[in-house]
Amino acid sequence: MTTGTGAGTGEGAGGPTVLHRTENGVSWITLNRPEAMNAVTWDQREQIIALLAEASADPEVRAVVITATGRGFCAGADLRGAHSGTERVPGDVARTIRLGAQRFVAAVLDCEKPVIAAVNGVAAGIGAHLALACDLVLAAEPARFVEVFVRRGLVPDGGGAYLLPRLIGPQRAKELMFFGDALSAVDAERLGLVNRVVAADELEKTAREWGERLAQGPTRALALTKQLVNASLDTDRATAFAAEAAAVEITMTTRDANEGVSSFVERRDPEYRGR
Repeated sequence: MTTGTGAGTGEGAGGPTVLHRTENGVSWITLNRPEAMNAVTWDQREQIIALLAEASADPEVRAVVITATGRGFCAGADLRGAHSGTERVPGDVARTIRLGAQRFVAAVLDCEKPVIAAVNGVAAGIGAHLALACDLVLAAEPARFVEVFVRRGLVPDGGGAYLLPRLIGPQRAKELMFFGDALSAVDAERLGLVNRVVAADELEKTAREWGERLAQGPTRALALTKQLVNASLDTDRATAFAAEAAAVEITMTTRDANEGVSSFVERRDPEYRGR
């Protein structure tokens, strides 16, 4: 099934700034401002947050892919107008970060469907954090990841100081954030930030294969597994074990769990319906 050609009302010089379609249970969300290396605007951010919430609520959507057009995945936040001359009062910036970059990354972490990043080019600043918040990361060979904040005299936002130490440890995270050097796709894979590096012309094909494989899986079990893993580094053992036991009990009430057991007994491949 395929639905939709554009999401929201954001329009750029080349049409919708976020493209959206659903195919074979996979929601494809594509940043579409190639002339700006897909630096993300407020409107794009709101559209993507809404699409991720819709993916969580729609039983027909069973996986999500986030990608982009052109040479860049996302060159960070579009900062035009950031210094408009409007007088700020204490709390304005913190509120903007909470409701903006942090809410954006949280929408990926909290999406109840598995989310794949298909990183086609440069992922810098919030663009890097958007990718790294995804459950699985595919990168084309030309992709680069840049913790660009230090180059602008800024502290990383969008959850960077939360995400990176959990993925690669504090020393490696500090190296990337202190120096702001571009990290190649191959080096990102070596560090564990990327699941797989593929040729540029294989990126969409691989993302489709992974997305559709996830879409054929036990969707509720995957959602609960995602929640357990994401929470694992923030909780003690007793809390983690209690959450695991509750998740297993919930999963056992699903049709997919019954199908999984039946298919095992009957020695056939399971046919999961995401319910």
